Amino acid sequence: MRPTRWRRSTHVVVGVAVLLLVVVVVAAAALLTAGRSDELAVEPAPAPATAQPAVVPVPDTADAPTADGLAAALAPVLADPNLGMFTGRITDALTGREIWAQGADVPMQPASTNKLLTAAAALLTLDRDDRLTTRVRSTSPGVVVLVGGGDQTLSAASDDEDTWYRDAARISDLADQVRRSGTAVNTVQVDVSAYTGPSMAVGWDPLDIDGGDIAPMEAVMLDGGRTQPVTVESRRSKTPALDAGRALAVALRIDPARVTVLPRAAGGGTEIASVQSPPLMQRLRDMVNLSDNVMAESIGREVAAHLDQPRSFDGAARAVLSTLDDAGINISGARLFDSSGLSVDDRLTARTLDELVNAAAGDAQPDLRPLVDLLPIAGGSGTLSYRYHDTEQGRAALGYLRAKTGSLTGTNTLAGIVTDESGRVLTFALLSNDAGPTGRTSLDAFAAVLRSCGCRT
Repeated sequence: MRPTRWRRSTHVVVGVAVLLLVVVVVAAAALLTAGRSDELAVEPAPAPATAQPAVVPVPDTADAPTADGLAAALAPVLADPNLGMFTGRITDALTGREIWAQGADVPMQPASTNKLLTAAAALLTLDRDDRLTTRVRSTSPGVVVLVGGGDQTLSAASDDEDTWYRDAARISDLADQVRRSGTAVNTVQVDVSAYTGPSMAVGWDPLDIDGGDIAPMEAVMLDGGRTQPVTVESRRSKTPALDAGRALAVALRIDPARVTVLPRAAGGGTEIASVQSPPLMQRLRDMVNLSDNVMAESIGREVAAHLDQPRSFDGAARAVLSTLDDAGINISGARLFDSSGLSVDDRLTARTLDELVNAAAGDAQPDLRPLVDLLPIAGGSGTLSYRYHDTEQGRAALGYLRAKTGSLTGTNTLAGIVTDESGRVLTFALLSNDAGPTGRTSLDAFAAVLRSCGCRT
């Protein structure tokens, strides 16, 4: 389903550079002594700083690139052998008209651009304020059960340090509630039955756990499975649910050896503590902006649960694809084994990704509009904050290009929007597999052309 019109309110948000407006007020005091009582002299405050260029709408009347003009401008960067096997699609956001395509229907490794599908399915099916609940139940004398609800933001951080995920609850919050309940505890059990199926997806490399990219997907974990809750380079845990149970035990001053993970759901008992995750929109922002794999898998399972599918890799993939199919997005050639794009066996086409971004940019699917705002900004935020600074053409795209990134060994992908030199907004999906050593910078150079050329012949 293609949009028929780019909404003017979206023009204001996405068609401009990223600006930081800082207002500085300076006051100086001088003690004047002239045989009189002391007086305080204050200099007048300067006028507030103004942002240049200002945030202005992109006109609907801006000229669109022509197919020949765009093809001519892209030819030099398209010839770069470091792009490897390359497919892509570029579309006018206002009309939904395809302007350029190469292999747009060839299934390719999408890497983390797969997260756009997960985010879109969540926006189409879930409430933006949805939260996940982690509970503690007392089931028998001395025994409490930590019941996972899929919240991967629950934190092991101490009360005097920030949590990895903003507004996350802490394991210490649960321990405080357990103590206030007056329940005597000597054993902690962990119920992970909310998730089903394997904890590692087809096509995942177990080495990525130590590399910090993923943790086995279990229904409760701390800080996305990080072993060091607020460290950027932290490894992930191989036993995240057990670690969460042990953290609760330590907080309750119980021997961590008295923690077990239950093979099946714990029945009955009395709830004595509960905490909730941040709302869905905050978790989507973390997922897309920072390309958080664990968060993507968790949100995929939320979509699955909403559609009465198993909360598993397979159930989430089916739920995401069926939601997008119902929304009119072309999913031909799609094959997903996870919700994050970490699997080397995932396949998506440039057409699917571009149609999705185009739908978010237009009026046909208003529930998808927040997806545009979630995209990282070239040179400004998320996984694009450190890119596009190295060349003159790249610097020209700073702030004007927003895209979800993807990266696996030999794979580099981008899908997003850009405002070209004429003020026309374009959507694009670019997938490079079997890339050369400079494949990522080659892909950035390709995308930067979309900003710098009016591309009319």
